[in-house]
Amino acid sequence: MGGRSTEDTFSYVVRYLGLWVASAIAVYTALVVFQIVPSTHFSGPVVGIGLAVIWIVISVFYFVYPTKTLSDQALRLGVYHALSLALFVMVIGFSQPFSLLFVLLFLTTYHYFGRSGFAISAASFLFVASIDILLRVGIYPEVVFDTGLTAIVTVFVGIAILVLYHALESKRKEIVHSRDSERLQYNRVLTIMNNLTDAAFSTNEKGEVQLYNAASLDLLDTNDSIKGKTMDSLLHLVDGEGAAVTVSSLLKAATRSTRRDDLSHQYADGELIRLEITFAPIRSNYSARHKKEEQNGYILILRDITKQKSLEEERDEFISVVSHELRTPITIVEGSLSNLEVLVNRKTPPTNDILAGTISTAHEQVLYLAKMVNDLSTLSRAERGVADTPEEISVSELLHAMHTQYQKDAQQKGLALDLDLGSKLGKVFVSRLYLEELLQNFITNAIKYTKEGTVTITARSAAGRVNFAVKDTGIGISRSDQNKVFNKFYRSEDYRIRETGGTGLGLYVSAKLARKLHTTIELKSRLNHGSTFSFTLPVEPSGPSK
Repeated sequence: MGGRSTEDTFSYVVRYLGLWVASAIAVYTALVVFQIVPSTHFSGPVVGIGLAVIWIVISVFYFVYPTKTLSDQALRLGVYHALSLALFVMVIGFSQPFSLLFVLLFLTTYHYFGRSGFAISAASFLFVASIDILLRVGIYPEVVFDTGLTAIVTVFVGIAILVLYHALESKRKEIVHSRDSERLQYNRVLTIMNNLTDAAFSTNEKGEVQLYNAASLDLLDTNDSIKGKTMDSLLHLVDGEGAAVTVSSLLKAATRSTRRDDLSHQYADGELIRLEITFAPIRSNYSARHKKEEQNGYILILRDITKQKSLEEERDEFISVVSHELRTPITIVEGSLSNLEVLVNRKTPPTNDILAGTISTAHEQVLYLAKMVNDLSTLSRAERGVADTPEEISVSELLHAMHTQYQKDAQQKGLALDLDLGSKLGKVFVSRLYLEELLQNFITNAIKYTKEGTVTITARSAAGRVNFAVKDTGIGISRSDQNKVFNKFYRSEDYRIRETGGTGLGLYVSAKLARKLHTTIELKSRLNHGSTFSFTLPVEPSGPSK
């Protein structure tokens, strides 16, 4: 009777028993009426058949129309008690086995009305049995003992069954409470798991998934159910050397909570992600029978640390390269200053040319260090998102300001710094600091690596976007170097670049700034013919202007 509550189930059983008892009473009454079964209490066929018919009608009615209220249930139980006792007194007698069926009424009354209900039911039974004994003591003395004994036995059997019923009901309630508590704990665990951002799995001792969260499906890149699948079939792990590692081997070797971050998961298309895996065995309480803890599966928590590991490796490499790059100029400055100190302390004063050369070398290296610090500061701001608040910037005004700022530097090298702007350039909505530093890097590089000719700053607007470009007639960049110039600390082996001071960070920082501005740098260059660095930004639709 799946789907019914305990109360509904009990009522359902009582209604069916009512029909069954009514049928049995009808058959037994017929046997008494036709004198097939003797009875000392038979009051005639009319009474017998009448009571049997009433029993059947009421039982059918109660079956078709179940009780809905407690008062209705009390009324029906009262009717059943009256009919049963009337049947005992006027048809079959108390000494017949049917008396034991009264135990069903004891049980039903107790179920709905507790001990007080049972007391009333048992008292009514004993009272009527006592009246029956008094009425028949002079007529059928041999029946008196049987009636009294049957009544007492019936009550005691009822008490015994009720004690057993009470014990079973208490056990059932404990089981229901335990089941509800278990379901509550399960739901709590499930809620916690589904709110974890890390992938979490619970497996049995064979490594088959029993429970998992939504983040697990995201990590495995699937929408299919993975319950019952083994972790070995879901995760394809490799170590740092590319050797396959099975999850089952990790779990079997785990005696306590273990964490590893040196493994990668390989997807079907070959893509690898670095994982941090924490796994631990689930052990039951100490078993006295087995004298040891029992294994009940495993818990696994997985986190994608690809980006984190990449950043860590990039940071370590960056620190290593920066340390190396700083060592050379610092050594040169320290050597130059030491030489200067020796020269100054000589008895014979050094010539001005010697002093100027030493001071110039130290100064050049200090400027180199200052440039590197400035580039690192710019890179740090870009990484941390400092001053990245966008603002409305007039393209024309910005480029005119940049042209004015660097015209003197170009003239000092004998170069022409031209400004070629299209019409209706409009405005862009980006970080002013990032945009200015990006353009500054292009312009200063163009001036630095151009010995003669021109450097041209251009801007053209088309299809709602404005294209910025800085073009020079300098030494150019070879094809082999064009894919490397945006790497940090990269400097070409070209002697013309080597003889020009530079940190190798300028274009790396430029690439970072471009990503912050949500654009991409395009490079066109030909060795000995110059280079063009360009990028595009969307124009603000609100106010195009010259």
